[in-house]
Amino acid sequence: MATADPPPAAPQTLIGSVQRALRLLEAVAAHGEGAPAKQLAREAGVALPTAYHLLRTLTHEGYLRKERGVFVFGAAAERLSSSGAQQNRRGMITDALRHWRDVLGVPVYFALYRDGEIEVIAVADTPATPAVEEWADFRETGHAHALGQCLLSQLDEQARRDHLDRYPARSLTPYSVRDDRALLRRLRTVGRMEPVIERQEYALGTVCAALPVTVGATAAALAISLPTHQAEKLLPAIHRLQAEIDKLVGTLSFSISI
Repeated sequence: MATADPPPAAPQTLIGSVQRALRLLEAVAAHGEGAPAKQLAREAGVALPTAYHLLRTLTHEGYLRKERGVFVFGAAAERLSSSGAQQNRRGMITDALRHWRDVLGVPVYFALYRDGEIEVIAVADTPATPAVEEWADFRETGHAHALGQCLLSQLDEQARRDHLDRYPARSLTPYSVRDDRALLRRLRTVGRMEPVIERQEYALGTVCAALPVTVGATAAALAISLPTHQAEKLLPAIHRLQAEIDKLVGTLSFSISI
């Protein structure tokens, strides 16, 4: 006896109320100054009683707010928008770093000094040219690596001392700066917009160079790294990056608001 074919799978259920709520949000997005419920219902193709119910719900959840009889986006919707913009900005930064990674053939790093902390925003490397392994927290060891030294060199004396009060200088390798006093002396000798060179102070077998980046009032830096057996390539690479830095600043400036 032949077995009957199984019935076709039921189509995936769509949640109508979610669809209608999204159409209302799209209608709100079309009006920078907001729009009243009746207009939004008409443009979204939603029955007015349903639109009132959904608009109240969206307002309660913070996705909309009502001002002078019209609906505009609320804080929750703005957070969603800002998250997407943040990802876009990070993508632009990563793309810029990848470009220079490929041009120079070295790992490229971008970092900020923000709210009293060293923050590595993005790194571009490859399996053939790997980034330095973060074996000791970059935030706590700014005295030892080129990125940190470059960022600290851009701060005033008091800000440097405040940082070192929280993260004192200590020897990570035989080549590291020994104490806060020695580090402060070194930082005072760094010229404005000069590259900072670090040789095996953070990690044995690695040399690094960092460049200060002018992005408003926030200290920022670009850096590259190489194994010590390729140390002769370090200065030519950082000088080439320095010559092109103006082209990068517009993109990197986005990161300040990340």
